[in-house]
Amino acid sequence: MSAILRRFAILTTLALLALLFTRTLHASTRVQLTAPESMLLQSANRDRAAAGIPPLQWDTALAAAAHAHAVRMAEHNNLSHQFPGEAPLQDRARQAGAHFGLIAENIAEGPSVLGLHKQWMNSAPHRANLLDPELNAIGIAVVQSGNMLFAVQDFSAAVPEMSFESQENQIAAHLAAHGLHIADAKDDARKTCEMDRGWSGQRPAVILRYETGDLSRLPADVEEKLKGGKFRSAAVGACEAPDAVDFVRYRIAILLYRPELSVRVRYIPQ
Repeated sequence: MSAILRRFAILTTLALLALLFTRTLHASTRVQLTAPESMLLQSANRDRAAAGIPPLQWDTALAAAAHAHAVRMAEHNNLSHQFPGEAPLQDRARQAGAHFGLIAENIAEGPSVLGLHKQWMNSAPHRANLLDPELNAIGIAVVQSGNMLFAVQDFSAAVPEMSFESQENQIAAHLAAHGLHIADAKDDARKTCEMDRGWSGQRPAVILRYETGDLSRLPADVEEKLKGGKFRSAAVGACEAPDAVDFVRYRIAILLYRPELSVRVRYIPQ
């Protein structure tokens, strides 16, 4: 290769690397709060505080999904929750890295940031999203096109990624608080979790299988089963929820064991 061609190849490579770096930098910074996005976040949390609702936490994955959709709206000069060829909201958020058990979206266009918030608060379904106590995370994007602002708010009930062991430990702590001994039968409980019926290992008195997006508490029917102290111990197993594609769901099996009956032996005198 001649020196000129070699120099051209080096310059071309450097140019491509610079372009890649610029795009990467742009992708990493566009999920940071801009002034309009910060104003909308503050407005949302101010109204939630006035209603006695906990504030929404900023979620960079939701912000990335919101930004991509806001760009589409600006390009189409139109409002829509899904354009032709675009994935639905839950897929966009999941592909951006969000983990959730519930998701919602507000969209709007207008000439001012405060006007956008007023639009949402004056619309019953949009206001319901902003003041929904089940939603705890938000990502916001505002894109300008001409004199108009196109805005997207993506909300979610954020669900953390947890290993099976972490899930089991959290449920086990709830059971221990009810006075149950946690049996060393995790493998049996995990196998039972994967089954639609039946059990693995020692036969339990009761098998409870359920799916949830919230491990911070036991389901009401499980709490009801634990009343009365009928059970001595429990084993907990977690497994993959088969239908949890778009929304994060935890699948749990709880095996409850009753106290062993003591056997009294009577000797008859000879």
